[in-house]
Amino acid sequence: MKMNPVVHFELPADDTKRMAAFYTKAFGWQAKDMGPAMGGYVVVTTTESDPTDLAGRPKDPGAINGGLYDKSQTSDPAKQHPSVVIAVDDLREAMKRIEAAGGTVIGGMKPKEPDDIPGVGLYIAFQDTEGNRLSILQPRGMG
Repeated sequence: MKMNPVVHFELPADDTKRMAAFYTKAFGWQAKDMGPAMGGYVVVTTTESDPTDLAGRPKDPGAINGGLYDKSQTSDPAKQHPSVVIAVDDLREAMKRIEAAGGTVIGGMKPKEPDDIPGVGLYIAFQDTEGNRLSILQPRGMG
């Protein structure tokens, strides 16, 4: 089986503006608030992106970028903790493999249904066998 890499991280926040300011000051990260249409999600850039890559992926192998979200917008206890995002070639096949391995597909904005993030790809959250919340992403142009 092909190994699927971690490509993104997500951190919950009580105050995304305060958290973005912290990581900018402490580590030099750049933050971009995606606005109300994206639920106030803040994209954080931790490394330089490859200017030739239309998806804006990092140019340094192994480096990842992330996002911050307002944890008060959910009552789901699993969303109160950091999460990692794993890239897959085929999201629907990966969903089947997750459930076959004993995990649970949670969903995106709708239960058990992926979100289509404009310019990024298909995304869905899941829980592993130990109750950890993670996500999978089928980047645009794959699958």
